[in-house]
Amino acid sequence: MKTNKTHLIAVSQALLVTFLWSTSWVFIKIGLESELPAVTFAGLRYTLAAFCLLPFAILNPTHRQTLRELPARTWWELTGLGIIFYTLTQGAQFVSLSFLPSATLSLLLNFSPIFIAIYGMISHSESTSLTQWGGILVTVIGALIYFAPLSIEEGQIIGLLAGLVALSANAASSVFGRYINTQEKLNPLVVTSVSMGIGGIIMLIIGNLTQGMGRLNLTQWAIIGWLAIINTAIAFTLWNKSLQTLTAVESSIINGTMLPQIAILAWIFLGEPLGGKEILGLIFVLIGTLIVQLWRYLPTSER
Repeated sequence: MKTNKTHLIAVSQALLVTFLWSTSWVFIKIGLESELPAVTFAGLRYTLAAFCLLPFAILNPTHRQTLRELPARTWWELTGLGIIFYTLTQGAQFVSLSFLPSATLSLLLNFSPIFIAIYGMISHSESTSLTQWGGILVTVIGALIYFAPLSIEEGQIIGLLAGLVALSANAASSVFGRYINTQEKLNPLVVTSVSMGIGGIIMLIIGNLTQGMGRLNLTQWAIIGWLAIINTAIAFTLWNKSLQTLTAVESSIINGTMLPQIAILAWIFLGEPLGGKEILGLIFVLIGTLIVQLWRYLPTSER
């Protein structure tokens, strides 16, 4: 009974985190619409979030000892992860959201597992099965349904290009992050607080130099604070806590619920269109990416 209760709590925590992460897209759009500079906005969010997480790493004797003994090579690896996953991925995502609807960018980023599967095939680190290729095909069909008929406004081209940068960097950071976590055997809190701090500060400097700080009022600071503390620092802690109980398959399925959540929240709070065609496309993309993600976790005898 205790095991079932623990599992239920873990599932509830993970679902709460995906909801918080999905609401981030609404808050980001609201912040961008009030003329918050995109890159500076992202830099402020992740720098503040890193400063919220860092004390937990520093005050823990084990983590503090780990930080002291990190070799130069590992520091360079964490710096690289911070640049790829935060400066490039999140910075490009914020820029893209200033031009594209939330659901459109969410759909683009949902192609990350596809990119990772193709990378695994090219690098021979992980074979791509026929079923996974079927999932890729379903995902592509979903994207074609969603975007058909293809009509891109001139202002959205920059958003699509930034979205593709975010997609590529997100896929690369997933592969690189997996390498760091498996090879270096570092605690996730150490990896996240250090890489997020480095990536966030670099992003904040770039944003300040290229876009300025903008004029931040109380509402905008409240959005930044909520995103940094609740949707990043606390949500990250809850997600990692849930991963101690959930299987990889369960966490992948729960994480996949963000696609429809973002689309629905954007429709309700931002007035972004969500007709039958868009819903059908999102369903296809969701099913396709789940096939690609979950297939690798099935025992060989069941494939």
